[in-house]
Amino acid sequence: MTSDDRTAVVLAGGRSTRFDGGDKLLADLAGEPLLRRTVERLAPTAGAVIVNCRVDQRDGFADALAGVDPEVTFAVDPDPDAGPMAGIRTGLRATDDAFALVVAGDMPFVAPGLVEHLFDAATGHDAAVPRIDEWFQTTQAVYRAEAMADACDRALERGDAKILAPLEELDWTVVEEATLRANGWLDSFENVNTREELAAAAARFRGA
Repeated sequence: MTSDDRTAVVLAGGRSTRFDGGDKLLADLAGEPLLRRTVERLAPTAGAVIVNCRVDQRDGFADALAGVDPEVTFAVDPDPDAGPMAGIRTGLRATDDAFALVVAGDMPFVAPGLVEHLFDAATGHDAAVPRIDEWFQTTQAVYRAEAMADACDRALERGDAKILAPLEELDWTVVEEATLRANGWLDSFENVNTREELAAAAARFRGA
């Protein structure tokens, strides 16, 4: 599976409820919008990037991502605020590739090496999901797009909002913490929710 056969779905439809002032994904992170930082980290590993968002976010995100390679397309939530499972489903429905990475838009340190490993690990399965301690990292994982989207539909229809509910129907493999730690990939899961976390991330980008 080459990068041209891979899609990255970036989840960006949240309300930034813990961020003081505005949409955090448009906030400046060492000279670029946070969302752009995340998307640019994915460029070496994906031939297409799809940003899942609300309709009111699309124009601002398009401006923030102008000129990014590969060019970004958008998968707009038909039902805003339905949660991350609905966002995953909407994003996966927008790709023609068999497998897609799903990553939260507030993860600017996503590791390209980990992305490569997840795509490799998902081969022969419906998903490859990292686990840190007892927590499955479902918003930085690779899914077989059609199978996962269908499973999300069924979970949403029965009112099961648990993020692991779709996976219970699928054949999925786990990338354990020991592998993540051995490869220096734990930082990949750091996200930005507050102004303080944004400042800390900016210091890292600047090498401070």
